[in-house]
Amino acid sequence: MDYRLLGRSGLKVSSLAIGTATFGGDKLWGDTELNEARRQIDLCLDHGINLLDTANIYGGTRSETIIGEALDKARRDRLIVATKVRFPVGKGPNDQGLSRYHIIRECEASLRRMKTDVIDLYQVHEWDGQTPLEETIEALDTLIRQGKVRYVGCSNYSAWHLMKALGVADAHHLQRFVSQQIHYTLQSREAEFELIPLGLDQGVSVLVWSPLGGGWLSGKYTRHAKPDSGRQAEGFREPPIYDWEKLWDIVDVINDVAKAHGVSGAQVALAWLLSRPLVASVIIGGRTTAQFEDNLKAAQLKLTADDLARLTKASQPNLPYPYWHQSFTAAERLGPADLSLHQAYLD
Repeated sequence: MDYRLLGRSGLKVSSLAIGTATFGGDKLWGDTELNEARRQIDLCLDHGINLLDTANIYGGTRSETIIGEALDKARRDRLIVATKVRFPVGKGPNDQGLSRYHIIRECEASLRRMKTDVIDLYQVHEWDGQTPLEETIEALDTLIRQGKVRYVGCSNYSAWHLMKALGVADAHHLQRFVSQQIHYTLQSREAEFELIPLGLDQGVSVLVWSPLGGGWLSGKYTRHAKPDSGRQAEGFREPPIYDWEKLWDIVDVINDVAKAHGVSGAQVALAWLLSRPLVASVIIGGRTTAQFEDNLKAAQLKLTADDLARLTKASQPNLPYPYWHQSFTAAERLGPADLSLHQAYLD
């Protein structure tokens, strides 16, 4: 297993992470219960994974509860435990958001459910435009000073949200985000326009959620073999697919590369992500232990330069403004962060 520094910190995380959205969920999302959760965690630990990711809303709090039951002291000491706060946990006016009240209350609730003294990485799960950022960042900093949290990160922020949050933290000498958990796949590469250059410039690593695009990039589904059950057949909207023909073109290349290496399409899609700049860890999940076992093999898959080029070309998005203008007129003055986006287009 490869270990990578998380942002501007000394914390090293495994390049693959345990995703627990299926813990305690439902049939549509995944309904992993305690014994299966323990098996999946042990399997990942045996492969060198040291990062476990959850959220206070997964399974309606059941995910955190199952984690608390599954992690004895020996397992807990081997894991960096990450959870999140922001989404509704009740019907009251203060049961959601990133106010000081909600953040501190939910942190303490997560600690109780997971039977732990500290959350290693506490992430704000989504933007809250109604709470001043000063209040949110100060509340997170307070939790760090109290010893309840070690590091903080964000998830699903736009670039201006993230840059403003970093500016607030720096101006007030408070702890800044070390990570951004984002959706980033061969099919969804919007993060390359701003979030990844920003992260390279500011030292905010990427954690990837739903790296197989809700299953569309697993290689199981093609233009000739579409799902007839499950989330995809039910019209699940994450991620939205705007161009089905391009999706199937990407899957065709994934399956071609997978066939050449004798591996699954899922392993190819994950290995491509592990090759991308700024990616610290890719969060893998599975309804079954067998799915986890297959995904874990991506850490050992070495794609050739030609494989990576084919995958990148098949999935490359068109440059929106102002990036096409920069590419046309500013190529000689682009910096390293800019070139994380522009280099492929300049080539």
